[in-house]
Formats: sequence, C-alpha cells, structure tokens
Amino acid sequence: MENVLLVIHLILALCLIGVVLLQRSEGGGLGIGGGGGGVMTGRSAATALGKVTWLFAIAFFCTSIALTVVAARNSADRSVTDLPPATAPAGQEDAPALPAGSDLLPPVTGDGDLTPPRAD
Repeated sequence: MENVLLVIHLILALCLIGVVLLQRSEGGGLGIGGGGGGVMTGRSAATALGKVTWLFAIAFFCTSIALTVVAARNSADRSVTDLPPATAPAGQEDAPALPAGSDLLPPVTGDGDLTPPRAD
C-alpha cells in the first residue's frame, strides 16, 4: 500500500511541476510589479491550467497526508530507543583482523611512534 501511494505521489509531483512550468508568466518575480491582473488582485481569470494546478496540488497534499498516516501506522507505537541493543554473533565480539600482508594498510617500518613529528 505504501509503495503504491509513493508512486502516485511521485507522479503527482512530476505532473504538478510540469503544469506549473507550462503556465504563462504574469511578469515580475514573486508578484512584484507586473501591472494589472495577477496574484495580488481580487479576482483573477481561472484558466484550465490554473484549475489543473489546483487539482494536482490538492491530490499531492492528500497523498502526503496518506503517506504520513501509513508511516505512523507502520511504526506500531514503538521507538528506536525501545529496541534492545544489537549484539554481535557468538564468537565475533571483536572486529576481524586484516591479514598481515594486506594491501589496505600502509607498510610497517618498525615499532616507532605512530604520531607525526611535531613542527616547532
């Protein structure tokens, strides 16, 4: 169920982006300037693309809420902190050591100090 909702949600997001990009610009960034008609007027003409945009936006918000409800229901009222700590399998308490001739480690030149020399 969650995967189906997620696919529908992603398709709606792509459709919403496409419809918004198809609309004609009213001029002026963020509704600043641009003369008559626009976001700031009392009544604007409801075009077909405007109605489709509203339809996609409402459907997008509905799928967002549905995904939230499904995720909350799947959590089953438990937290990550409620889970017992993970334990290592028997006999593997420490990390396995790399072989002595491994190419992953730098060559060892002796038992010298491992810290870099101090620049004074």
